[in-house]
Amino acid sequence: MPEFEKEKELAAAKSLEFIKEGMTIGLGTGSTASYFIRMLGQKVRAGFKVRAIPTSTRTKVLAAHEGIPLTDFDELSCVDVTIDGADEINPTFDLIKGGGGALLREKIVASVTGKLIIIVDSRKPVDLLGRFPLPVEVVPFGWQVASERIKRLGARVELRTQSSDQPFVTTEGNFILDCRFGEIPSPRDLSRELKQMVGVVEHGLFVDMAQIAIVGRGSQVEVISKPGA
Repeated sequence: MPEFEKEKELAAAKSLEFIKEGMTIGLGTGSTASYFIRMLGQKVRAGFKVRAIPTSTRTKVLAAHEGIPLTDFDELSCVDVTIDGADEINPTFDLIKGGGGALLREKIVASVTGKLIIIVDSRKPVDLLGRFPLPVEVVPFGWQVASERIKRLGARVELRTQSSDQPFVTTEGNFILDCRFGEIPSPRDLSRELKQMVGVVEHGLFVDMAQIAIVGRGSQVEVISKPGA
């Protein structure tokens, strides 16, 4: 197994310690979250009782395959713990997410979660966000308008496409713009500017949402609590 995959697996395994029987769990999207879902599935099949809400169709399919009981917002209004990955995390626990295209559902679930735990490999902690392009979800009609406005903020913007060279379409039927801002010294300010743009549905800056980061580093795992949390 490649080193970074092992780090993801170690972080996912450690996050299981935060899951108690009877909880409602938010299930993140992406390769690191998938390790957690498979491990949780093993516990569920052994009799561990939880219910979960998935943040994407891919996650829903995997969780159902693992036998994890699923729920939705018709049945609940809050989530005890969400386990999810991130594309980047800075020292104040601001995140870039959305590389897998599920940022809107991930943010909805995170917004009603009592404790958001981020599991990552050693490549993801950074001093400043921005090395990874920031995903911005936009409505298809007039996406070019949103793109031009984001460019005025100093970003290089690309419409995300699929292998067929057609636009990538999210579960909610939107497009994603991958925006290269370079270093983002103030994620909060950029978040505010993006949210005010007509046509922008959501963006991948998760500010003041995560409380715990679990980082796989080589053969070790580090649990870090947000300063002041």
